[in-house]
Amino acid sequence: MTDAYSQLHPGVQYHLANTLRWNDLRPTQAAAVGPVLRGDDCIVLAPTAGGKTEAATFPLLTRMADEGWEGLSVLYVCPLKALLNNLQPRLDTYAQWLGRSAALWHGDVGQPARQRILVTRPDILLTTPESLEAMLVSTKVDPRVFFAGLRAVVVDEIHAFAGDDRGWHLLAVLERLSRIAGRPLQRIGLSATVGNPEFLSSWLQGSYDDRPTSVVAPSASVGQPPDVTVDFVHSISNAAKIITALHRGEKRLVFVDSRRRAEELGAALRENGVTTYLSHSSLSAAERRRSEQAFADERDTVIVATSTLELGIDIGDLDRVIQIGSPRTVASFLQRLGRTGRRTSTSRNCLFLCIDDDELLLATGMLLAWSTGWVEPIEPPRSPRHIAAQQLLAATLQEHRLGRSTWKQWWGSLPVFDEHADAIFDHLVHNGFLDADGDLLHIGPEAERRFGHRYFSELTAVFSAPPEFLVMAGRDDVGTVGTELLIGKVEGPRVLLLGGRSWQVTHIDWKRRRVWVDPVDSGGKAQWSGLPSGIGFTVARSMRDVVRGADPAGVTLTTRARERLLELRMSLAPTVNAAGFVVHLPSDTSGRWFTWAGTAANRTLVASLPSVIDPRQRVDERSVRLLPGVSSREIASAVESVEWVDPAVDKAALSGLKFSVALPDELARETLASRLGDRASAAIAARDKRVIGHWEDD
Repeated sequence: MTDAYSQLHPGVQYHLANTLRWNDLRPTQAAAVGPVLRGDDCIVLAPTAGGKTEAATFPLLTRMADEGWEGLSVLYVCPLKALLNNLQPRLDTYAQWLGRSAALWHGDVGQPARQRILVTRPDILLTTPESLEAMLVSTKVDPRVFFAGLRAVVVDEIHAFAGDDRGWHLLAVLERLSRIAGRPLQRIGLSATVGNPEFLSSWLQGSYDDRPTSVVAPSASVGQPPDVTVDFVHSISNAAKIITALHRGEKRLVFVDSRRRAEELGAALRENGVTTYLSHSSLSAAERRRSEQAFADERDTVIVATSTLELGIDIGDLDRVIQIGSPRTVASFLQRLGRTGRRTSTSRNCLFLCIDDDELLLATGMLLAWSTGWVEPIEPPRSPRHIAAQQLLAATLQEHRLGRSTWKQWWGSLPVFDEHADAIFDHLVHNGFLDADGDLLHIGPEAERRFGHRYFSELTAVFSAPPEFLVMAGRDDVGTVGTELLIGKVEGPRVLLLGGRSWQVTHIDWKRRRVWVDPVDSGGKAQWSGLPSGIGFTVARSMRDVVRGADPAGVTLTTRARERLLELRMSLAPTVNAAGFVVHLPSDTSGRWFTWAGTAANRTLVASLPSVIDPRQRVDERSVRLLPGVSSREIASAVESVEWVDPAVDKAALSGLKFSVALPDELARETLASRLGDRASAAIAARDKRVIGHWEDD
């Protein structure tokens, strides 16, 4: 028994031994006890199913009992409601060991349950950042009473927050909660492997960066290497045949890169007689819960999911993970790989089924980066000025007024507010988002008009999604579909594919955005709007290395994959060179600069070198199109004198930046532009030695 075990509260020790039948803690849990008991801010790193929740919870319960914390004292924040639903019974069981409780509060929790929570405050509250914001601005919650005893916050799957605007929003909300509670909050982040844990630990502290901090990441024992295989299958129907034929009797989780592909694969598997369930963001919560529960209870079955099941939602013991195509990051792959190998005598595994050449190259390139031990560093989005505007409005709603000279005290030195904070504040006042009454500011008519629907519910979430229609089968909510499926021309009845089933549209309520459907046997179509994320510099360079002949270590390539990869290497060979990047300058058409620098870096190159690069092009991770007639001398001259700038942003693109209307137009454009490019990687690409090629002329 470790010394850490003996430091836990006797009640926790008793139940570990007699309820859970543990004779000791896991390495990560043992390593976390000391820092958490000291009150340090922590980042706790462990693989999926590595016991991170317990690593934070057991010592926090110990502090709760030993120090006499009363009322709501711990927040447990997750990025997904489904993950909260999954965790609450477990945390409540642990809390009851010491006569405490854990409750759930998010958008699907009804008003009666919320009222009970307000009256009899739980010791631990599981919630989302959006629900925290909603509580702070609600007329039914008194934050100074409800959060008076708050001492600590646990942020689960912190990597999912930190790389997104939701992370900045969470930090800003935690700053306000600290000031309401009248004390700094101990902040504990939980994550699987990340590339920069020290930075993440500092980032999580927000403006309280003088507090002690720890990274808890004990060395993992080296187990059996994972079984990773890459195959090339040409089509979704072929992928369905392979999944149907392989691993019968096993429980298989299949990841896809889009909701449309999830629906198409799910329908194909069901046609093959495979018991199949689906999980993606456009299915109703009830539909997802039914699928996940049914999948957890069965053996010979498949669940097809987008990234919704990448995080730690418990869907039972998995036998196999299958990936259609490839995730674009090593971190995402590690999350998916970690869903397997949890049972004794089983190993982690992942089978890649690539549909086309691009997917095969991405999969092998990403796996090559993974095989070297590299993982992407978490990088919070740059210049979160729109979050600053949102926070000013939300804090005004919370307090009913905001002082001209005192508003900055709510967030201290949090970098959400940069040198443009005063300009944002002035913009909100001058444009009617805030109304001035002497030194005090109130919510103005423009904020009411833009965000006032359903008591400013739009103001509590920092992410936006294109409008979708709710699909109703009788009284049951099936999910949502995009507008495109409802306005395109069709011959005969309009049939949708949702939840892996076909539905015939019987009525559309355009005003209320509702669609009524009846089930039919087949023929449905699935479609949602949205663009895939770009590919980063390191993965793009690894793809280039694959073209040059490198194979990812520890990865099995099937005969089909090897043969296709050989053909791909031959066709792309002229675009790579050991000496540097290749510039192709044909005599009769526009040339191309094969940078292999990643999507964001190539956007920066397009924006920064308009004298040699055609600005009118769709940018990918491999190359940029040059202007007609450009010479190698002109390219060299342009690169030598380049001044790096961010990509241009047109007004239509600002719709993807929520709260951009609450910013000065120029600041909104600068904010979005700074996120589209990658100056550092573009500079590396430009410094490469240039190799001029003319192979099409030979």
